[in-house]
Amino acid sequence: MPKLQKKPTHIFLFTSLLLTVIGYCFVYSAGSYWGKVHYEDSLPFFWKQFFYGTLGMLCAWIILKANFISNHKFWLSAYILSILLLFAVYIPGLGVVRNGSQSWIQIAGFSLQPAEFVKISVIGFLACILAKGTNLKTKSFIRPLLICLVPAGIILVQPDFGTAFLLIVGGFSLLFIAGLPMRFFVSIGVIGVLGIVGLIASAPYRLQRIYAFLDPWADPLNSGFQGIQSLLAIGPSGLFGHGFGNSRQKFLYLPEPQNDFIFSIIVEEMGFFGALILISLFILFLYTGYRLAILAPTKVGFFAIAGLQSMIGFQIFLNIGVVVGLFPVTGVTLPFISYGGSSLLSTWLIVGLILRFSKDI
Repeated sequence: MPKLQKKPTHIFLFTSLLLTVIGYCFVYSAGSYWGKVHYEDSLPFFWKQFFYGTLGMLCAWIILKANFISNHKFWLSAYILSILLLFAVYIPGLGVVRNGSQSWIQIAGFSLQPAEFVKISVIGFLACILAKGTNLKTKSFIRPLLICLVPAGIILVQPDFGTAFLLIVGGFSLLFIAGLPMRFFVSIGVIGVLGIVGLIASAPYRLQRIYAFLDPWADPLNSGFQGIQSLLAIGPSGLFGHGFGNSRQKFLYLPEPQNDFIFSIIVEEMGFFGALILISLFILFLYTGYRLAILAPTKVGFFAIAGLQSMIGFQIFLNIGVVVGLFPVTGVTLPFISYGGSSLLSTWLIVGLILRFSKDI
């Protein structure tokens, strides 16, 4: 095989591992004081993150050994099961509410967010359908459209706007790659904008987020607090930051700094160059992933890898954009880095699927 056609599998895997280790380090740093105050332990977030990361890598290894990964029936079953899990959050004693969203299920002390896994099943199922050569220039696009919108609608009700948005972006990126006419996306775009306006207007807390985005200093102790504290972490960091473990905002200024806003802690401690290194690793991860999509031996593999990479790439862009004040707060995690068992587990499932789809089947 010519050198240019070699699959960057090892680089992709190494980058995933390195990003995960970086996540461990900064979950420990960002969450140490928060854990000490609320749980009398400086390491609760680190150990949970380490557990789910190890579990995710084990699942990725199992996926690599599987021989059913391109099977249409498997992805149909996974899609149906993931939809059922979305409804499971409403079962008393099983579903739990966090930060105003009923999006988690808890079993034996372990919690999972089904929406994280629905995103994967939607992409896998769509990839199987598109690989069959469906003519999307006809009315047949309605089926893949509904496959995206039905779970997205359920997730919006919970409510979890950020995850629903990522799911739609991932699904629609596949439809774009499959060659759907541009007029379709223009029409859907207009409808989507109207829908987003309606969703924002119907929920006061979403309106507050928009106001806080436009002028966080108008309400600095409430809706604008998180955004302001994030900028106060990033602004004085300089080229090299204050040093690992020396964040000031993690001392109960930035709420739950180990979660969605962990990037601001990384910049505060590591400075501009630290942020540049992290973003470069993400770019390398995305580049090698798309290379694996181009070199995938099957149509299913091409569509699945492209869709998964597009979804996770947009998630990275959206999270960092929120942290630096380019977008309103959405509650989207930074892949590999943010604290969250479901997020890290689903990210490693994606890594396993990409590596598996890139192999000869």
